[in-house]
Amino acid sequence: RNVIVMIDKAEAMIPPGEQAERENLRPGDRVKAIVVRVEKSSRGAAVVLSRATPELVRRLFENEVPEIFDGTIQIRAIAREAGSRTKVAVVSPDSNVDPVGACVGMKGSRVRAVVEELSGEKIDIVRWSDDPLVLCRNALNPADIIEMALDDETKTVLVTVPHDQLSLAIGKKGQNARLAS
Repeated sequence: RNVIVMIDKAEAMIPPGEQAERENLRPGDRVKAIVVRVEKSSRGAAVVLSRATPELVRRLFENEVPEIFDGTIQIRAIAREAGSRTKVAVVSPDSNVDPVGACVGMKGSRVRAVVEELSGEKIDIVRWSDDPLVLCRNALNPADIIEMALDDETKTVLVTVPHDQLSLAIGKKGQNARLAS
């Protein structure tokens, strides 16, 4: 179940825990991955790669969005369920730059390139806020939110939505709520 990857003449491995769900890699496929560790083994060094880490999403966006690479836009948080859905929170110190629009690109071209590399994984790009209530509202968009209450002690947010918006806010099997949290 390990995926063996050749890097020039070196061999690396993507163990099952570092693979994205439902990803189907075949011999000859070109793969982008993150080196997570190098282990000593009886046969020398073993390079372990990951396709499930949120860091892969960060690096893919740096390759596709020049404004992230040059620092005009910053990725402040990434929540990921590899192979299924990712939420990326972005901000720009320059008020003239729309960080979400720049990451999406013209007709979705930039985000589409990242989605294709991640085998169709859905990506939501949301505007970052230092205020946890605003960030939570952005992450749960497009659900209509009636009321929000922050409990600083337990670091939780209680969100009230209309009954017809409940499934939209929670998401499939609770995924939207988990990623927003």
